[in-house]
Amino acid sequence: MYDGGRRGGISPENRKMRRILIPIFSTLPDDHLIPVAEALKDDQRITVLGIVPVEENRSLSEAAEEVREFRTFLRKSVATQGVRIWPKILVSHAPDYEIAAFAASNNVDLILLPWFAEDPKHNAIIRNLLSHCPCNIAIVHGPTMKQAGNILSILQAGPHSQLALRLALSISHSLDYSITSLRPATMSQASQEDQSSIAMDQVMEHLPQIESSIVADSILIADDPIPAVLEESQDFDIVIVGLANRDNESQDILDPISRHLLEHSTPTLIIARSEKLPANLPLTDRGELDAISILVDKWFAENTFHADEFKNLSRLVDQKEKNNLTISVALPALNEEETVGNVIRTIQRALMDEYPLVDEIVLIDSNSNDRTREIAESLGIPVYIHQNLLPKYGARHGKGEALWKSLYVTRGDLIFWIDTDIINIHPRFLYGLIGPLLQRPELMFIKGFYLRPIKVGNVYQAGGGGRVTELTTRPLLNLFYPSLSGIIQPLSGEYGGRREALERVPFSSGYGVETSLLIDILEWYGVGAIGQADLIERIHHNQPLAALSKMSFAIIQTVIRKLDRRYGFQLLKDVNRSMKLIRRKGGRFSLDVEEIAERERPPMISLPEYRLKMEGLIHTNDVPS
Repeated sequence: MYDGGRRGGISPENRKMRRILIPIFSTLPDDHLIPVAEALKDDQRITVLGIVPVEENRSLSEAAEEVREFRTFLRKSVATQGVRIWPKILVSHAPDYEIAAFAASNNVDLILLPWFAEDPKHNAIIRNLLSHCPCNIAIVHGPTMKQAGNILSILQAGPHSQLALRLALSISHSLDYSITSLRPATMSQASQEDQSSIAMDQVMEHLPQIESSIVADSILIADDPIPAVLEESQDFDIVIVGLANRDNESQDILDPISRHLLEHSTPTLIIARSEKLPANLPLTDRGELDAISILVDKWFAENTFHADEFKNLSRLVDQKEKNNLTISVALPALNEEETVGNVIRTIQRALMDEYPLVDEIVLIDSNSNDRTREIAESLGIPVYIHQNLLPKYGARHGKGEALWKSLYVTRGDLIFWIDTDIINIHPRFLYGLIGPLLQRPELMFIKGFYLRPIKVGNVYQAGGGGRVTELTTRPLLNLFYPSLSGIIQPLSGEYGGRREALERVPFSSGYGVETSLLIDILEWYGVGAIGQADLIERIHHNQPLAALSKMSFAIIQTVIRKLDRRYGFQLLKDVNRSMKLIRRKGGRFSLDVEEIAERERPPMISLPEYRLKMEGLIHTNDVPS
């Protein structure tokens, strides 16, 4: 039975594969750890995670532009073969918490971290991770590794030396390095045979697949091992040291030898800390991250995109084909003969003929009485009158009805809706929405936003549009659904999502459809599954004030319905569904009554006809128009 599952998902084998994680910070955009990860990876996957640290006194939402620039940097500079760039950049006041949480939830085996002696703020993040992150960690400092050479693996008391030797063996295997292990000890320690002579055996017990003969083992005895180790290390190309155990009162996770090597060593230095943390070092609790204002600010910075990020259409086509996805565009229309032809031609030319990004376009007409359908048909696209579709369920008026029925007559894994009244139509209105869903598989829904100049006479006034948005919709969302308070234009007509999500939510039949979809996607998948894209500017025909009043009336009903469903109220049953509209004619005012009952359609997947169609038993061509 068809269950609406998406295609091109992650295979079970890939889910189990462990990762080497390289966090790259926007404040220190350096990719020099990738060659180190390549030498260590064996059968592991290398993942680059973009991190944008934000000072505590700044709102996370202020970093949105920085995130956009950093995404571009990562795509251009870090797109190395065999390295996956994690599609979501994380923005945080507490990057150490974000990295640790990511490692815990994504099967990370080893985190590679850079050390910059001249950057104390960055190194404070590194120290916090060493102290609290329950994952193997390797700090890398110094020059880039060369193809062959020798490694000094410094083994100290504690569980971390096993990881140090494992890293040395991986590099030796990949880059043809010889390995010497070194166990530093004072004179008094050397006399305690059980602490020094069996240390190597204890490490090798946990690496049974390795023959101890490939490692030259040595003991360094000195009154003060710290300078002696530093002097010894200068003869090697790479030095790898496992952290020593620290007493519970120590304020520094770095032991004296590791700290001294960080400050003075000239070879490439790797400090290893295994995932075996003392019980008294729990992961720091950052409860303030749950505050709704920080949640929304963080969402805004991480999930706000710009159309210009995705104007490389050949890259989008490659991503679409790699993910085995199909894309449908449905155009709702009512008497749009002036603009519908240009909208269709623009999409066909740029996104079908020049680049095969869009697989199908359909027109969903609301029974226009002008040439809208005729123009669309002449351009070779399927045309449907939505009142004639699924006649068993009756015909309703409204844009939401058209969008709901478009699910039935399209076949794409991704579905996008574009209004047909756009005067300044441009391919960005689509590729700016498609790009985020191709790059971020966890996104289920994407909204467009833009400047909306309003035409007064023959003059356009910047920022004059969006009156219902600012006076009705955004205040209601801030009151009852504050997680959606970062949506810039909840009523924009350019948006889309994954079929697996859209088919599972109800659709308001009229003006409330955009608000309804946002709320239901939020409640099904969470705000992290919603994105928004800057489509720059949209010029269209503006509606008169009376029409905007009716739109507001319908949106208020939609929000009340959602609250009824969430809290078990019955407010909508008792409210007035008719609206008195004020008319002025011949210098006199009068009242007209209009029924504006915002009704709702069930999830499309609940319709037997739809399920049969998606199983291939009924085809779109069989559906009457």
